[in-house]
Amino acid sequence: MDLVARAAALVGGTIAALRRRRSPAHQALGADPRIPAARRQGIMTLKMPAAEGWKDGRVPVCAPGLTVNAFAAGLDHPRWIEVLPGGDVLVAESRERPEPPRTLMDHAAQATMRRVKAIGASADRVTLLRDADGDGQAEIREVFVENQNQPFGMALAGNRFYLGNTDGIRAFDYRPGDTALSGSGELLVSFKPHGHWTRSLIASPDGTRIYAGVGSLTNIADQGMEAEEGRAAIWELDPASGQARIFASGLRNPVGMAWEPVSGRLWTVVNERDGLGDETPPDYLTSVEDGGFYGWPYCYWDRTVDDRVPQDPDMVARAITPDYALGGHTASLGLCWMPEGTLPGFGPGMAIGQHGSWNRSRLSGYRLIFVPFANGAPSGPARDILTGFLSEDEELAYGRPVGVALGPDGKSLLMADDVGDVIWRVSGIG
Repeated sequence: MDLVARAAALVGGTIAALRRRRSPAHQALGADPRIPAARRQGIMTLKMPAAEGWKDGRVPVCAPGLTVNAFAAGLDHPRWIEVLPGGDVLVAESRERPEPPRTLMDHAAQATMRRVKAIGASADRVTLLRDADGDGQAEIREVFVENQNQPFGMALAGNRFYLGNTDGIRAFDYRPGDTALSGSGELLVSFKPHGHWTRSLIASPDGTRIYAGVGSLTNIADQGMEAEEGRAAIWELDPASGQARIFASGLRNPVGMAWEPVSGRLWTVVNERDGLGDETPPDYLTSVEDGGFYGWPYCYWDRTVDDRVPQDPDMVARAITPDYALGGHTASLGLCWMPEGTLPGFGPGMAIGQHGSWNRSRLSGYRLIFVPFANGAPSGPARDILTGFLSEDEELAYGRPVGVALGPDGKSLLMADDVGDVIWRVSGIG
């Protein structure tokens, strides 16, 4: 039996075994989560649904009082959204490119990821969408910039547009109303590619700084800490001086970022490590301190040591406990601040796109959720905004939530769905 066939058999056997051994509903949630003791996985749990897409009029399921429609469809793996001041919506279309597999587990992981279209050829472009008549659907579609290197995060500050490619941040000149960028852009800072490849961006409220999320190369520094230099961190770029530095570290894969207006603090959602069980450790939402260290790879939530990793007691002692657990392996990626009055029945808080798990026996995530805030901090349990992305038997994925943004009208949310190839628009009824 060749390696590919063996990998497929491994995946199939693992999934079949997991159907017989269901885990309890996830519980590692909130500010004081109950996290089960770690259990090392001898063979990494691999489970993902097959990509089905939206057929026969099926759409996501809304919370009561809300409605959903396709703002734009027929995209090529849309991942991230940026809404420009004039109301144009930018969508980064890109995906992970498979690296040559080195082990049987690599083959199995890639076979699993292909089931849900998570790896493959990347469109490597940003598309501009414009809803000219304000009916909640984009009629105009233009290529904003193309021939990029796995573009993801976007930010506009003044007359400069910043794009987060996997290998660095590029800046382009921009004028209000532009439907396309010219030139190849200026490379401001370089990042190491591979591993966690997404590079989300956000501008400071005054536009003087750009922040970038750069995930780790490996799960738990498997190739040593030297290979992880500059990774598992949020970077701060000063465009005026060209200087860049690590703002916060020990964040295994920080993706979405948002500013909370009461405290003025930066928040992020982080994907934690794999191989310790369905709920261990949880992904999380946290505020980010300048110079803060959040534990990876030495420890996780509340300085729980990961004994698979060569230890550094001083780093463990420095580790900051995150603010809010989101459940194990939810792959919480998208994040945006949702002001009071955006959606009926929802107050102020964070909207989070949960892409969905692969390293657990019962799937988690695969939904758009809301975490309420009061006085600058999470203030209660998470609520669903959109669900229905999975079939009941967990065999099919109709879609997978990724980036989230406040709609141009301020009364809706936009969410990228990279399996459905759709940008969904959620709003109130009527």
